[in-house]
Amino acid sequence: MFRGKKYQESAKLIDKGALYDTAEAMELVVKTAPAKFDETVELHVKLGVDSRHADQQVRGAIVLPHGTGKTQRVLVFAKGDKAEAAKAAGADFVGEMDMVEKIQKENWFDYDVVVASPDMMGVVGRLGKVLGPKGLMPSPKAGTVTPDVAKAVTEIKAGKVEYRLDKTNIIHCPIGKVSFGAEKLTENFNALMGAIVKAKPSAAKGQYIRSCVCASTMGPGVKINGAKLM
Repeated sequence: MFRGKKYQESAKLIDKGALYDTAEAMELVVKTAPAKFDETVELHVKLGVDSRHADQQVRGAIVLPHGTGKTQRVLVFAKGDKAEAAKAAGADFVGEMDMVEKIQKENWFDYDVVVASPDMMGVVGRLGKVLGPKGLMPSPKAGTVTPDVAKAVTEIKAGKVEYRLDKTNIIHCPIGKVSFGAEKLTENFNALMGAIVKAKPSAAKGQYIRSCVCASTMGPGVKINGAKLM
């Protein structure tokens, strides 16, 4: 794979065979971010579970101490007082069937998170084939199907992130921006990893954290010592 000069120069600062402590890893991630824009820092964790089995799923959500650095656009399916509360909490879009039709007819996806009150799931369920593949379908585990939609909106706006396994048993999740600096990124990382470790399924056997890598959008990956995270 071709890599640009800036990437290659950044990669020289990292020992590919080393497993770094978290604080040192975050210093390197910040130092090796080559782009002129404020890059997102992502965490990639490979777990020793099998996502094909229901009892080995790892999924949840957590509000990061310092947020993600990105303002999330929130769509809420609710009616009556709950709809008004969602608007007051800062939801970008609120509606019922009107929103369902807009998504179905216009292929509309100008939002990052979808929240729904339980009584609206009969309506939202019609969008499963559309929202599901994009990871936008509301779910109780992620806290996006809830009677308190206003609280959900507030938490998302404050920097709540959802973590979930992909088909290769890896979790990919943003933990902030390069501009946060190493200290804040470390605190966000520790909060997210703490949640992932706590979510370890009882059916999981052997080594739980197989590998743990952090990288900025355009920068090289930095390996973190997963054994110290358990």
